[in-house]
Amino acid sequence: MFYEPDKRNHGLRGDPFKAIVAPRPIGWISSMDAQGNVNLAPYSFFNGIGSRPALVMFSSEGHKDSINNIAETGEFVCNLATWDLRDAMNATSAPFEHGVNEMERAGLTPAPSKLVKPPRVAESPCALECKLIQIVSINDAHGIPADVQVTIGHVVGVHVDERFIVDGRLDTAAIKPIARCGYDQYAVVESLFAMTRPTV
Repeated sequence: MFYEPDKRNHGLRGDPFKAIVAPRPIGWISSMDAQGNVNLAPYSFFNGIGSRPALVMFSSEGHKDSINNIAETGEFVCNLATWDLRDAMNATSAPFEHGVNEMERAGLTPAPSKLVKPPRVAESPCALECKLIQIVSINDAHGIPADVQVTIGHVVGVHVDERFIVDGRLDTAAIKPIARCGYDQYAVVESLFAMTRPTV
């Protein structure tokens, strides 16, 4: 089959686009507004975009509290969403009113960050403290605003639960991170395989 996403002419019960671009890591973003109100929300358009320096990005469809908070304060934290935290992560995706603390609503524990003001999720085995580099509003190929904002952050601090460090490496499979697939589906990382990059 072939279809054009803008025309939504796939003829299927659900658009396969998000199921094709999958699995997608989840950026579980904690932020604060200028008054100190905490927000926690998951974003599945999330990834690392560089390691020297360490950079991450997440994309928001619609101008949400996370974007407003980060624009005000210039700081945020990416918390790792895992199998054990799947229900809490999902609970924080609800469309709460501004000022509602999703971390509290989901029964999670705020832990102080070292270099930024927003708290991290204490139950999460890994967290990335970030300073804002840029928020980019995206236009489509025709120059029409897409109501999509891409937030790029510089990772200035990393928290890792040392229980998951084995032989000097982070044991990703033991952490069991979850990732978003299409529709209401998710994946969990439980096994890994290795390939050595070839030389020429």
